[in-house]
Amino acid sequence: MSIRASRTLLSLAAATALLATAAACSSSGGKSSTAPSATGPAKGTITWYANQFGPTGTDVRKTLITAFEKANPGITVKLQQAPSDSDAFRSAVTTQISGGSSSFDVYNGDVIWPAQFGQAKLALPLDSYFPADYWKSFSPGLVDSLTYKNQKMAAPLFTDNAFLFYRKDLLQKAHLPVPTTWEQLKSEAQQLQKSGAVKYGFAGQWASYEGLTCDWTEFAADAGAQNVSSDGTKSTINSAQANKALTFMRGLISSGVAPSAITSFQEQQSETLFTQGQVAFLRNWTYAYADSNSSSSSVNGKVGIATLPTFQGQSAPGYSATGGWNLYINPHSKNVSADVAFIKWMTGADAQKILATQGGEIPTVASVLADPSVQSANPAYPIAAKNKLQARPSNVAAYAQVSQGIYSNINAALSGSATPSSALAAADKAISSALNNSGL
Repeated sequence: MSIRASRTLLSLAAATALLATAAACSSSGGKSSTAPSATGPAKGTITWYANQFGPTGTDVRKTLITAFEKANPGITVKLQQAPSDSDAFRSAVTTQISGGSSSFDVYNGDVIWPAQFGQAKLALPLDSYFPADYWKSFSPGLVDSLTYKNQKMAAPLFTDNAFLFYRKDLLQKAHLPVPTTWEQLKSEAQQLQKSGAVKYGFAGQWASYEGLTCDWTEFAADAGAQNVSSDGTKSTINSAQANKALTFMRGLISSGVAPSAITSFQEQQSETLFTQGQVAFLRNWTYAYADSNSSSSSVNGKVGIATLPTFQGQSAPGYSATGGWNLYINPHSKNVSADVAFIKWMTGADAQKILATQGGEIPTVASVLADPSVQSANPAYPIAAKNKLQARPSNVAAYAQVSQGIYSNINAALSGSATPSSALAAADKAISSALNNSGL
């Protein structure tokens, strides 16, 4: 599985089994309740356990390490290759840390791991190592996604956002503006379809898998709904606002704006339909812009990028689900001072600019993302700077089960095998069961 796919795909059975083992091991006395000290000079050698990210032709991780060591001559960083597959990566981290290993000090991790890893004591809480102002440097919404029981379990390394990709040639020809509301998108899509300009109006990721949890989170947030309470203790999905969002989504299919097959679409299927020129509007992640404007795309040079719409009456833009990867500290690390120095530098301006301009990743630091020299490196960056980010319910340790309860039931309503109200009631029951059972 590629890195970009691993941002949104999750093997639920594997996650549950692995984290259950980790929780059992860690609760048996593998970790002291006292946080390791970070006093004294930051020096020595640390190991960074990291999967590949950025362009495949060059390893931006090595560029970052070289720059870090130049800025911090007392610290040496060894790169340890992690599996590219997210589930294999999770398995390796879980097995080693739960067994007490300190073979690596800092490791990359998915944005949906904080609560799961926090409960299983697979990550060192970072609050005592960084001042309060440090967390204020990140783009709004990112810190929420890495917080578990009021503790920051990770630091955001790079993020991924969802965008609206659109056929700018078709909108220009029809004298239509880029839609800022979902209702406007539906109306414009129908107009383009009626004129014969395009077969379908909209495509997204609505199959019964983790990607639908992302798409649903955005529609729900636009309507003012939440999946889980802010404290992570109860389901809140069965609401009038959620019903509005789900009814609208189902209406995109029943009206013919979205193809009926959208209920089986993951990232690749939805993007392919768009790059073949069969759809006017696409919801997808950052990389879809480059893919759509590649030489193999039928719509090369005809694609625009914008923030996602919201519902009428809500403040634009719409919400984007939070994607990307964080940096975590192994609680068994013997050199926390150097770990903290490494994370601080990696989430600082110099590293974040390298990530953005050479790595092709959206920086997490708001001031870097707003830098004109950074924004000129990728057409998605100026749009990302305007995005409102909404975390999936990663603040609950039972995330895997909660997500499954969301996407399986939302998909049932979209497929027509359940009504929106009955699907939300079923999702509410599934989420409540997962929370009550702790999921691990």
